[in-house]
Amino acid sequence: MGKKQFYDTAKPQETAVLVAVPAYKQTDEQTNEYLDELAFLTETAGAVSLKRFVQKLDKPDTRTFVGSGKLEEIKAYVTEHSIDMVIFDDDLSPSQVRNIERELQVKIVDRSLLILDIFALRAKTAQAHTQVELAQYQYLLPRLTNLWTHLSKQKGGIGMKGPGETEIETDRRIVRDKISLLRDRLEKFERQNFEQRKSRAGMVRVALVGYTNVGKSTLMNLLSKSDVFAENKLFATVDATVRKVVLDNIPFLLSDTVGFIRKLPTKLIEAFKSTLDEIREADLLVHVVDVSHPSFEDQIAVVNNTLLDINSADKPVLLVFNKIDQYLEQRERELQEDGHEVRPSIEDLKATYMAKIHAPALFISATNRINIEEMRAELQRRVAEIHFERYPNNV
Repeated sequence: MGKKQFYDTAKPQETAVLVAVPAYKQTDEQTNEYLDELAFLTETAGAVSLKRFVQKLDKPDTRTFVGSGKLEEIKAYVTEHSIDMVIFDDDLSPSQVRNIERELQVKIVDRSLLILDIFALRAKTAQAHTQVELAQYQYLLPRLTNLWTHLSKQKGGIGMKGPGETEIETDRRIVRDKISLLRDRLEKFERQNFEQRKSRAGMVRVALVGYTNVGKSTLMNLLSKSDVFAENKLFATVDATVRKVVLDNIPFLLSDTVGFIRKLPTKLIEAFKSTLDEIREADLLVHVVDVSHPSFEDQIAVVNNTLLDINSADKPVLLVFNKIDQYLEQRERELQEDGHEVRPSIEDLKATYMAKIHAPALFISATNRINIEEMRAELQRRVAEIHFERYPNNV
């Protein structure tokens, strides 16, 4: 008998180029950091980015987002290297997608669509799937005409011709009906969640919040001794997870919530109402920060602004800086390379943030369990304050 033949059925990894039109006052360093994040999003979605295109304009071109010369430059590269898609670090209007697609003849993906795609990959529960599907249909509805234009450009094949205007109107009605159905389904989930939260009424509730990929799920596992999915990818957690934790005989509920990100699509925020309810109804927020990230202060601002958007900015906050092991490694490397201090010491950072927030600022490593007992003690102290204020007879 001859040798068995094995066939590689894996899909080839899609290739992409990234495009940014930075704000006029944005520095080159910030632009590179934002494109690094877009590249990480692209990788999380399963593609690989091969090149970046940047064009500074007073404002994006209303027709093609970038200028005609830059579009020609992108087209030349895309054609020469057989690129599968072009990803923009901003949201595009339906007409911009249509115009760019007509010029480049490849798939055009904007920031919202990329994030929606990642959320669809990450959703585990029926509720999360429903939330993502609703956001996807809301994104799709104004772009239906463009969708059919895209389909009509596919290479040959039956069923690849764009339908007429009548069929597009039919599809609009189908999508609207689907949106209505998904909203009804989400309302049922929200009623169930409300009943669950009502049954837990009285217990102190703590929510982990922060930018995406700062280590919230790792910290959740550490504090609750549970097994929440944690990975070094953006949006590893999409579903809200709630666990009961007991510190020094005081029980409380700890929830891990979806990470925030720059330019998080509004429709996605609206769809994830139930997840955000865990934040809105929390008694204490533990704001986890990746101190090793070069723009951690910008990330803090993004989280604070998002909390403001969902009416949760006035809640008590425990600020926890995670990944100090990586921060110290980076600082030591910079000291050796430059011969002088580039980043402040942990002690200086601690003094700065304690002065800013008038409360303890904790510096930990969830992965290496550095200063975890200090964090447990502070968390227990803050939870006990709320608990005994609520139940003074339990003192």
